Amino acid sequence: MVRPKKHLGQHFLKDKNIASRIVDSLILAPGHTQVLEIGPGTGVLTQFLILKPNLDLRLIEIDRESIAYLKEHFPELSTQIMEGDFLANDLSKIFKDDIHIIGNFPYNISSQIFFKVLDHRSQVKQVVCMLQKEVADRIAEKAGSKTYGILSVLLQAYYDIEYLFKVPPGVFFPPPKVMSAVIRLTRNKRMKLDCDELLFKAVVKQAFQNRRKTLRNALKVLNLPASFLSHPILDKRAEQLEVDQFIFITRQLEISREAR
Repeated sequence: MVRPKKHLGQHFLKDKNIASRIVDSLILAPGHTQVLEIGPGTGVLTQFLILKPNLDLRLIEIDRESIAYLKEHFPELSTQIMEGDFLANDLSKIFKDDIHIIGNFPYNISSQIFFKVLDHRSQVKQVVCMLQKEVADRIAEKAGSKTYGILSVLLQAYYDIEYLFKVPPGVFFPPPKVMSAVIRLTRNKRMKLDCDELLFKAVVKQAFQNRRKTLRNALKVLNLPASFLSHPILDKRAEQLEVDQFIFITRQLEISREAR
């Protein structure tokens, strides 16, 4: 028996049909594929992942009680289980090739996991995960919605995002107080933004931190070029802009700084 630990945000999925459906949502090309499962817990997804052919499966788990359980019930994976914090690991040192990530993400660190994925976007080709529905809604939402935010823009810049299905609280132990949802992120063809990527991130964050203001006022601290201040795009608010429009604004800032 593995006890769910509140400080780790553990809610163990009990429904095997949903677990199988999550694993089947991972789209794998024929041939050798590297997959990393984050926080396998008692192996509800693992039991279906090991049935996939040509899978180089690794598990990363921070809970020692869960690790002991996994090693007992999946002895064939004993050398593939890594003890530690996913957020503290450098994926490029663990995997040499492209990887796919799957997991029931702890609600309390799901956003941090996605920022980590962004840091390794050249290597992480796909993510299939279950997380709090509110966060899933925000990530998958399109421009024009109140839930569209920083993580929406940053992830959609590099990934195609699909909202797959919702999961009710009653299929977990202990049941969370919120609905869950499963989404799939697939790396798009944009290898590099047409602007400075760090500046792009700063523009997006600044815009959404002042989301009630027009971009002309929200981005004032970034010293928008005077020649650009009358552009109609600055009459909009952050939630109204798509990724390419944020890239356009970032590029204007970049050109202005290069001219100084």
